[in-house]
This record gives sequence, structure tokens and C-alpha cells, in this order.
Amino acid sequence: MPYLSKILINPRRRDGQALLSNPHVAHGMIMAGLPDPAADRPLWRIDADNPARPQLLALTGSRPDWTHITEQAGWPDSDAEQVVVRDYAPLLDRLENGRRYAFRLTASPTQSLKNPLKPSAAQKAVAEAQNGRHRGHRVAHRTLAQQLGWFLQRTERWGFTIAETEVGSSIAATETGPSPSEAPETPRNIRIASREIRRFQKTAGGPTITVSVATFEGVLVVTDAESLRATLTAGIGPAKAYGCGLLTLAPVT
Repeated sequence: MPYLSKILINPRRRDGQALLSNPHVAHGMIMAGLPDPAADRPLWRIDADNPARPQLLALTGSRPDWTHITEQAGWPDSDAEQVVVRDYAPLLDRLENGRRYAFRLTASPTQSLKNPLKPSAAQKAVAEAQNGRHRGHRVAHRTLAQQLGWFLQRTERWGFTIAETEVGSSIAATETGPSPSEAPETPRNIRIASREIRRFQKTAGGPTITVSVATFEGVLVVTDAESLRATLTAGIGPAKAYGCGLLTLAPVT
């Protein structure tokens, strides 16, 4: 039975800063809250709408215990509610074709290229080891147009479409969205709210891991409820262990 958790993180504490800045640290703290981590593949995301009280969202297959996160990276002596854990099954059961939801997704839009223009050292090593028989290297989409196109080309397989919107209120009108020339022909209720390159190390002095991420927001319309249920629980795209792939829904307001 899946559970969706929201945990407040204290950005002024050292462990809170580590959790917010290093996805490997965050993943480790999440796994420590699961009764059977070997059998669970959680999805998670950091929402920092309020920089003073960022939220860690986590979707887990079993009911978690986040006491250690509150003690190490929260406000352990506060009486305020810092953790909310909700059964996710009722939302999954309510999904039906034609329903509209506001959504948010932080993902890592990528493509597979057999011969990248500027291969990394790791990619070169893989190509040499496989003597040209490799299927391709995963390369990040970097521009707004590429990232938006990556998303819109895949919505059908994920079980939804993006709601249409009036001209002037769509992505073309947002500062972080693409320019009108890059926008879809039919205005859609979607925008890229933020974009960043995350660089971190699993161990001090170890290799640097780089993940390009984009956060998508808007309104979707369910077209295949069963496919959308699978998408919500399995996640979207690569880098799921590093805070990507969790699609969340909310009532349209």
C-alpha cells in the first residue's frame, strides 16, 4: 500500500542543509525510514516554495517512520506538526478519465545518443569497453524547448494530456516558460517553473555526479486512468534516486 509523506526540513541545521543540497544524502535518509528498504523503491522530491520551510515529499510502498529526519534535520523540540503521512490509495482509486488535476513534476529530461558531440570520460570508457556495441549514452536536454518537448511527447503514454488554456495565460506568458515561437501550436496549461544543474558527490573526493532537472507545473486531463496510476507509483524518467520522477496531483483551483 503506497503512502505519500510531507516532511518539513530545517534549512538552518547542518543535516538539513546536507539533505537539501546533496541528493545522495537525501536518498540515504529516506531509505533509513523504510521498514524493508530492499523491497521499496521510493520516489521523492524537494519543494522549496517557502525557502525557510522547504518540504521533502516521499512516496513509499510501505508506511515509513521519519522520526530520524525530524530529529536530525527538522525542529525536534517543536510542538508543530512537521510530518504528514497519508494513504495514497484513495487518490489512485478516484482517478477516472476526463478528470482535471493541477500537477507538479521534477524530472530529468534526457535523450539517448550513440555518439555524443562532447562525451564525458565515463561515456568514453563505456564506448571503449563495449567496442562500439553500446546502445547509446543518456544525454540531458538543456534548453527550455527541448525539455518541454520531451514532456509533451510522452504524456499520452503516461495516461494524460495537458489541458488547453486561453491565449495569454499559457506558458508563453510566464518568465520561465519558452518564448512564443517555442510554445505548442495550441496553448497548453503548463510551464517550466525552475531549471537547474545538480552536482554532488556520493563520498568526499569521489566522482562528481551531474543531473539536469526541470520542474513542470500545470493542469492535466486524465485520458487513461490505469496508465496514470502506474505513472504515479513508478515515476517518470531517470535519476529517481536523486529526487526526480515524482508526479503529484492536486485539485484544480
